[in-house]
Amino acid sequence: MVPSVRETALASLLAALQNWPDLSDAKVVRNQPEATKIPTGGLLVLRDGDPGEPEVYLSPLQYAYSHTAELVVQFTGADSAGRDQEADALLQAIGECLDADPTLGGAVEMVSPGTPENDVEGIEGAASVKAFFVPVILEYVSSTPLG
Repeated sequence: MVPSVRETALASLLAALQNWPDLSDAKVVRNQPEATKIPTGGLLVLRDGDPGEPEVYLSPLQYAYSHTAELVVQFTGADSAGRDQEADALLQAIGECLDADPTLGGAVEMVSPGTPENDVEGIEGAASVKAFFVPVILEYVSSTPLG
């Protein structure tokens, strides 16, 4: 069975992030539950997100999606300045990855990151975690409303 356009888009985004050289130290996964341990190079979790309501084109019948996936980027370190620099480097690498192939090898019409939201979580007895939540917009067209 051939995967849906939605699944192809998400799998292509995951593969692009996993294979980007500047993200090689980070662990990149999809739909993983909340991590109890963050690897030294950082953790990127791709969440499938919300495809939203499609625009419908009638001849031929097609559904145009502006699907908002979410990247949860987490980094830990004892030194806040170093943690901030490393987290910023991860965000820049994500941007470079998406800019390098904005169609994800033809899987989407366009991929673009949104504005990241950040959060710092203090963990008792451990280094703090810096987290970013980055919306990633996947524009694609499908012949079915199921994506």
